[in-house]
Amino acid sequence: MRPLDNPKLVRQISRLFKAVSCTVHPKRRLDLCDSPRSPVIHSPAFDLPYLPTEIWLMILREATTMNPDPFDISLGLSFLETPCEVAQYHTAMKVKRDLSLVSKAWNKYLQEYLYEFVWISRANQAKALALTLLTQFIEGKPSSGHYIRRLHMETPVLMRCATDDIRTILDYAPHLVIYSDHHSVRCTRYSEFNDVRCSPEQMVSVLANSNKLRRLSLTNYSDDPFPKHVSPLLRKTAANLEYLELSSPSIPLVSGHLFASKSPIVSLPVLQSLKLTLDNTTFAVLAAWDMPKLRNVSVVSSDFGYAGPGFAYFFAAHGKKLHQLELGHSSSLVVEHYLSLPPRPAQQIPLAEWCPNLKQFICSADAEWNWQNPDWIAPHVLLPGHKHLELIGIRDIDKRLLDDASAFPADVEDDAPFFPLVEQISSLLFNDAFPSLRYIRDLSRASHSMRSGQRPETRILKFWSKILSRCGERQVWLEDFRGINITMRDLKRVGLTA
Repeated sequence: MRPLDNPKLVRQISRLFKAVSCTVHPKRRLDLCDSPRSPVIHSPAFDLPYLPTEIWLMILREATTMNPDPFDISLGLSFLETPCEVAQYHTAMKVKRDLSLVSKAWNKYLQEYLYEFVWISRANQAKALALTLLTQFIEGKPSSGHYIRRLHMETPVLMRCATDDIRTILDYAPHLVIYSDHHSVRCTRYSEFNDVRCSPEQMVSVLANSNKLRRLSLTNYSDDPFPKHVSPLLRKTAANLEYLELSSPSIPLVSGHLFASKSPIVSLPVLQSLKLTLDNTTFAVLAAWDMPKLRNVSVVSSDFGYAGPGFAYFFAAHGKKLHQLELGHSSSLVVEHYLSLPPRPAQQIPLAEWCPNLKQFICSADAEWNWQNPDWIAPHVLLPGHKHLELIGIRDIDKRLLDDASAFPADVEDDAPFFPLVEQISSLLFNDAFPSLRYIRDLSRASHSMRSGQRPETRILKFWSKILSRCGERQVWLEDFRGINITMRDLKRVGLTA
């Protein structure tokens, strides 16, 4: 006989729960304890067990945790890691919103988790958040801005945020740990229309008030060189800063050598990763900065300054410390600019000599044939070879596959349009160029979906089968964006499913 089939046992359990309820809720259950035969009035609030606030906070934290953790700085130091995407953020926020509507208590508990990570993808979202913070201040309520630890702004060009909205958010968010601005603030170049509080100097100075910043991504909207605004900020936040990204949509007209001699030297003792989408002038300034723990650098030169003196100064000063390097511009674009320089440089840039300890290199998939050496295609014109390189990551393979397929219409089973890309990736396997190479990684999430989705094209599977066979001959592992090995068995399994 099952325990629940015994009426006596059921009555004993019922009395036990009633006794515990009278002990935990003496006021709510007083009438039930004094008159056990009185009718029971059910309330949905009694369905939730009584737990201390600290326990509920732990439970709700586990229920709303994102994977990967958006506050784990160590996950974003390597440029091989896949960053958090907006779809993941929206999914997590939907869960938090649903839980906050369960009860007033849960709504109060979840305020911290609702505001800890803010992703702004449209201008009206920034305006709504600024209005909320201002309203709370006027009404004398506790500010939700104290919960904001990560502020990420990534908007389309026509939906950039107003400067006064961002300034308001920063004023009420004193505990920022991560701040990211990816060309998402609408700034005017005419100073007479600018609010003094929203000038580039004032916007940066607000961030300087937070000494907890560990990850910082800034965009320079001024025509002045970037270090003019950012140097005072970095002096105050340098103690904990581990990741720094600097970008600028314009090219300063100041000579890099002259400006570097006048610019103050900044010390970043714990900085490990530096991403630059900048100009030759700023490279010259950063060459003098003190960054003893710098290991990872990502570079996209906005003025094709690879052949400029600032690029040489920077890598001559910091190249020996680097273990990971990403060069964003394609080989074809750099070659065209490199060959058209007046006068043409006498020798190629010795990047391999500047970075002798390099272990990982990240490039783009849009390299083209080099007429000077038509037998093979280097991953980047600046790095035709390196004797210590162990891993090469390739971005935008999905875009390259789609472009090649559209440029050469063919049958879905014919992989002939992908012949140049096959030869390009196969060129990485030359033992003379990269004798220590052990891994080639596809860094595209979309490419992974094209290869292992529900209905992959036959020519896509043929393309990866060729790449995998050539990697096997060279004893090099082929990996997806997660760092998991791609095997022939995986391709055959997907092919059978399709």
